[in-house]
Amino acid sequence: MTIIRLKYVHKFPGRNGKTRYYLRKPGHKQAKLPDPSSPDFYAEYLRLLNGDAPKIEVQKSKTIEGSLLDLIVQWKTSHKYKTIKQSTKQVYDRLLNRIAAMDCAQGAVKHMAPQNIRFIMRQYEEAGPTTANRILSILSMMLDYAIDIGWRDDNPAVGIKRLQIRSKGLHSWSDAEIEKYQSHWPTGTKQRLAFALLLYTGQRRSDVVRMRPEDVSGGSIKVTQQKTGAKLDIPIHPKLQAELNAWQDVGAGTFLATEYGKPFSVNGFYNNFSEWCQEAGLPKGCSPHGLRKAAARLLAEAGCTTHQIASITGHKTLSEVERYTRAVEQKRLAQEAMIKIE
Repeated sequence: MTIIRLKYVHKFPGRNGKTRYYLRKPGHKQAKLPDPSSPDFYAEYLRLLNGDAPKIEVQKSKTIEGSLLDLIVQWKTSHKYKTIKQSTKQVYDRLLNRIAAMDCAQGAVKHMAPQNIRFIMRQYEEAGPTTANRILSILSMMLDYAIDIGWRDDNPAVGIKRLQIRSKGLHSWSDAEIEKYQSHWPTGTKQRLAFALLLYTGQRRSDVVRMRPEDVSGGSIKVTQQKTGAKLDIPIHPKLQAELNAWQDVGAGTFLATEYGKPFSVNGFYNNFSEWCQEAGLPKGCSPHGLRKAAARLLAEAGCTTHQIASITGHKTLSEVERYTRAVEQKRLAQEAMIKIE
């Protein structure tokens, strides 16, 4: 019997012996789910998972004056916080909610020392060094603000080393994985359109979910990247055009829509795309960003220069793009070298 484990679903024994099921998504309040035997279970699970679960909000009424929790509330009213891009702000808010839920959040900011910063970081080392490092960055920004408002004379986060990240980064899709996904999801499906938008524009999922028919003009699709603000005009590849021709408008205003006929949230799209990859039999790790990497690789293999690739992907710095061109050039040179000694 196949066992399917759904993300963030937890079960607890009830008073009457009946098991109860809840969605416990980080940064959100616990939400009750129907019994798994109910036909409404999966639809309710997707609804809550994709953004309808109530968020945990930091409330000023529960804070102690001068505490770390109070600093969080104060910082979120600052000019610095308000100028942060919305996509980044969403990431920060999730981490701020985690910090606010810790017992040490009621401690006085004026007494914070480097060991307190390291303690908070250690609580999230298991989640990954990236999360711990982001928390260090956020705490440092808030403590700089504490200096500005006269709560401290120094920043105890200064000098604390970031955790080393030894990961090779997100997996770049191989040609075989690209072919396997396309074989499973035919032209005309939402799953295939999502794939084509990712691969043939080379954009992040935060940009793909916002793409609209109005963005298409003169054989190109216009993109303003949410992360960088870069404005791009990307020629539409024939394979992407075939998917756009087969697209059916459900009134969401965007090319990609949920089963409820609404635009995808960034995280909701990621969760759905991961499921589509699993259904296609792809290994874990095949992500939307992996298709962005694959797009850069395919452009490099086609002989595109670093600047030509960046004109599609919108990279501000060329170091990431150069990795692809160097790898492709090494492979070509190695092949030529072997031919010479045959």
